[in-house]
Amino acid sequence: MDLYDRDAVSGDVLPVVVIGNGPSGICLSYLLSGYTPYLSPEGIHPNSILQSKLRENSHIPLLEQDLEYLCEGLEGRSSNPVAVLFDSLLLPDSDFGLDCASPLLWRYEPERATPHLVLGKGPPGGAWHAMEGSMLTLSLANWMELPELKLKDWMREKRRNVRNDRATPAEIASYYQHYVTQMGLEQNFGCGSVTSVQRVHLQNEGRSVWEIQGVQKRPPVEESVEEEREDGELPFSVYAENVVLATGTHDIPARLGVEGEGLPFVSHSFWELEAAISAGKLNDMSDPVLVVGAGLTAADAVLATHHLSIPVYHAFRRSVADPGLIFNQLPKLLYPEYHKVHQMMTQQQHQPGDVLSSLERTPLSSLVDTSPNSYCCSYPGYMSLPKHRVLAIRPDRKCVLEGEGGRQTILQVSMVLVLIGAHPNLSFLPEEGRPLGLNPQEPITCRRNPLDVDPFTHESVQEPGLYAMGPLVGENFVRFLKGGALAIASDMARKRREKGQSTEALVA
Repeated sequence: MDLYDRDAVSGDVLPVVVIGNGPSGICLSYLLSGYTPYLSPEGIHPNSILQSKLRENSHIPLLEQDLEYLCEGLEGRSSNPVAVLFDSLLLPDSDFGLDCASPLLWRYEPERATPHLVLGKGPPGGAWHAMEGSMLTLSLANWMELPELKLKDWMREKRRNVRNDRATPAEIASYYQHYVTQMGLEQNFGCGSVTSVQRVHLQNEGRSVWEIQGVQKRPPVEESVEEEREDGELPFSVYAENVVLATGTHDIPARLGVEGEGLPFVSHSFWELEAAISAGKLNDMSDPVLVVGAGLTAADAVLATHHLSIPVYHAFRRSVADPGLIFNQLPKLLYPEYHKVHQMMTQQQHQPGDVLSSLERTPLSSLVDTSPNSYCCSYPGYMSLPKHRVLAIRPDRKCVLEGEGGRQTILQVSMVLVLIGAHPNLSFLPEEGRPLGLNPQEPITCRRNPLDVDPFTHESVQEPGLYAMGPLVGENFVRFLKGGALAIASDMARKRREKGQSTEALVA
């Protein structure tokens, strides 16, 4: 959709603009386009209490029911109640490995559609298009799918079996892009980078709305366009009654904030490791790579380097036994590669009593216990440094780490890979969205300071008409972010009904 030719007129105020075209935005677009969930006449939910509640109003679409009432008593792996509800309805008892049929029946009812626009920087699928294309996704395949298009069926049409019931990020990105096409949602999607979101007053209508400004690349044309910028981008401006933030948190890599972090051999992206390997800058004769972080991307980096026999140091702040460590939350049978990394982290730790001053000159294989009961031979060229933090990175490629008790370790490395998460880019909001967070004094982050929203509508507590979903409200898994779409679509349906009732009252 072209955005630069939209006029800033009062009649062009959209009910909803969604910023972000990943799975959150796609699922919300599906619900806003008239696709409506009901309890199927034959539908049976394994939770008898929820089943009884659903039967009370089985003729009423889920979008018009009391979500708070339906959420009561439900428990799940998400802290967002509507996420637990919708997940339970789409994938009943999936936590127990069961493949129960959903009790929902979907109907296309275009009269219920809410006009909307979904904005994204690239094709539908968002950050999935930028993720590494060969690693398996963390979630089971059916947890990644969107309503009414089974991922396994789509994969089967492509004549590929889903390995270990999981798929690659590249396949998931392709699935999301195909979903938009198959469900007929393309007219709701526009490609553009948002630069500003602010409240403005429409004097001729006496109301305030959201103004969303941004830039969009335009295909080359023979005639020049007067307002086109030198970089080939054209500005656009759209107006909306409601704005939904669905941008995710993959925009800005988190940084250590230490001396030397800007040196050329320090990277904050898995892709830069791949590029260094492809360019022949790293091999089994290189000084070790230092991987900082204990998340899944850091684990992917450890796997990639270890597979190519590139020596690697692995430093992280937590203990390997910390229950908050993601590896301690993953079933071993479903995630064997990450279990392997956790084994490496556990079995080949640098011990505080080891000599530290000569670390940079000592082969990794000699830095671990070589007793008969040791597992060191299983993972040569790897050593973990739990409960360590980076103090400084020197230009001579020496890194200073600090462990428990203030013990310092100096490592000679070829490359430093800082993979400690990412933050959302909310530069288009005043104060980068800080006033909207649980703690207005801190930057917005997925884990520590998500946006403060009503749990049953996902509307901002601080800013009426502004909604948020997905990682911005602490929801990282596709499986659960669909609940945010249900909460928002339900509240939009309520606003539409109330607006219709007000109009009828005025006419009467």
